[in-house]
Amino acid sequence: MLKGKKIVLGITGSIAAYKACYIIRGLIKQGAEVQVVITPAGKEFITPITLSALTHKPVISEFFSQRDGTWNSHVDIGLWADAMLIAPCTAATIGKMAGGMADNMLITTYLSMKAPVFIAPAMDLDMYAHPSTQQNIERLRSFGNHIIEPQSGFLASGLEGKGRMEEPESIVRALDDFFNGNSDELRGKRIMITAGPTYEKIDPVRFIGNYSSGKMGFALAEECARRGADVILVAGPVALHTDHKNIRRIDVESCEQMYNAATTEFKGCDAAILCAAVADFRPATVAENKIKRGKDNLTISLSPTHDIAAEIGKMKKSGQRLVGFALETNDEAEHAKQKLSRKNLDFIVLNSLRNTGTCFQSDENQICIISANGIKEFPKKHKTHVAVDIVSELVGIM
Repeated sequence: MLKGKKIVLGITGSIAAYKACYIIRGLIKQGAEVQVVITPAGKEFITPITLSALTHKPVISEFFSQRDGTWNSHVDIGLWADAMLIAPCTAATIGKMAGGMADNMLITTYLSMKAPVFIAPAMDLDMYAHPSTQQNIERLRSFGNHIIEPQSGFLASGLEGKGRMEEPESIVRALDDFFNGNSDELRGKRIMITAGPTYEKIDPVRFIGNYSSGKMGFALAEECARRGADVILVAGPVALHTDHKNIRRIDVESCEQMYNAATTEFKGCDAAILCAAVADFRPATVAENKIKRGKDNLTISLSPTHDIAAEIGKMKKSGQRLVGFALETNDEAEHAKQKLSRKNLDFIVLNSLRNTGTCFQSDENQICIISANGIKEFPKKHKTHVAVDIVSELVGIM
């Protein structure tokens, strides 16, 4: 928790400035005291009145607050704070910070800051990828600043999605992790997690798949790693990447590939969380060439794929723990209970497509955890927070 911590929140002229409201709310909910320092450009995107209403403090923007000589001391602010967070932080501000160009209140406050500084870049991809921006970010990192970059998106260069500011929940968590230290509840444990969909080829250009984004599985991987575990992430084809150094990623496409990787890796693991949305069927035959449109209907014969959860349930030895997922559209609890027993799971995480705004491709989820001890229901939350609930349940039985 951030209870009692004094946080200076710097806001710059970015379209993402509206997200500062959610950051403030998250910090205050954790018990922090927040002082906003905003650039003149930042006030074009969000009003100081809104920010002041949230923090219950006057917003600082100019060196002189009145025309009677009253001024804002950046030195005093630097001494007051336990941390400074600049979110969103534009390319222009990053350049000024890297070069020490103290032409506004935010930069002078940064240069006077005695506490740790956290920076959440926000700009378009081309600006972020430009060598000058990258050089400035690396220079700020070399000064000891903490750069908070988004955890999704990839290109061959590894930069897609990076310019977008990280989500407020993750930014608040970064500060929480810093002050409280990464938990070591799972230190020394090895945990395998499957995530994302599988694609089962029909021909070289078509496949059978589903809408899974992999967000829930990747959030679980980050949470387990944050708590000290060595994580093996077996990931289907998704547009996500991982940041934590304790995560080893194995990329797969089909159920067959995921089955081979998961059954091999589980042998050396203390636990597994099977979060992937694996296709239940695959085409019995795969065409060598692209199937052309014809006048008649196309019939595709399907064969069942491997039941990865059932197979790993058979492999499970004393001391190993196994968590499964169930996505249902009707009779949810009853179907989940059947899977719990049939697949030798320690507990199963149930989510339903009837909960709007959750499950596939959403940033939020609403779950029940079902075990031999009963059912625990949770409210709708961001998937990073859902991951905390699931991993906490796992820690309780490790």
